[in-house]
Amino acid sequence: MIYRSRLKSQNWAGETIGIIVLDCGYPYIPGNVANATTYDFPVRYAVAEGADNHRLIFERDPSLLEPFISAARRLQTEGVRAITGACGFMALFQDQIAAAVDIPVFMSSLLQVPFIHRITGKRVGIISADKSQLTREHLARSAIGETLPVALGGMEHCAPFRQAIFSPDGTLDDDAIRAGVIGVAQELRAGHADLGAILLECSDLPPYAADVQRATGLPVFDFITMINYVHQTLVRRPYHGYL
Repeated sequence: MIYRSRLKSQNWAGETIGIIVLDCGYPYIPGNVANATTYDFPVRYAVAEGADNHRLIFERDPSLLEPFISAARRLQTEGVRAITGACGFMALFQDQIAAAVDIPVFMSSLLQVPFIHRITGKRVGIISADKSQLTREHLARSAIGETLPVALGGMEHCAPFRQAIFSPDGTLDDDAIRAGVIGVAQELRAGHADLGAILLECSDLPPYAADVQRATGLPVFDFITMINYVHQTLVRRPYHGYL
């Protein structure tokens, strides 16, 4: 077998997924998009310099496009085969970042919502870091049409979550956040008889996906389901077996 280099700019190999992370600092626990041990395969990170969660979520600062594109181009140069984000609110920049590079881009977990609705035929519950900040524009840029039925829940009333993520002191109360997200999921389940699945928008919530599933009995999607799915399309394995 003869191997050939993919890119002259690539000084190492074996990382399919590049992840653009925000310029924040708090505990990224296993299951978090920003914790490399979350994955069964190597990933590569790039920080969008100066892009913190307040500027993205609460200010919707359009000037963040420049550091996002810079990080995306850096990841492409370093050899990844697809680029994702680490906050569902990055949906605002999906189209521009995709246009700036030559590899697949899937910046927001929200991109899964049309697929989820199609396979379930039911309303999709979305648990966001702060549902009051999740606008029609975020949904539209994720191809979530106005007629697609969704139900929004948010973590804005969970004080331990807000402290850890938006007012970080270097600590994260895992048990308290778990209880908070389970509570939001149960409220969505109780309030919508036609709920078919739940999507965890926030990159900090996948550590609690199994707990949400146990509490609701529903399929649960998040950033990790999306990243795993795309990774598998990029590294298809041959099948071995027998008849």
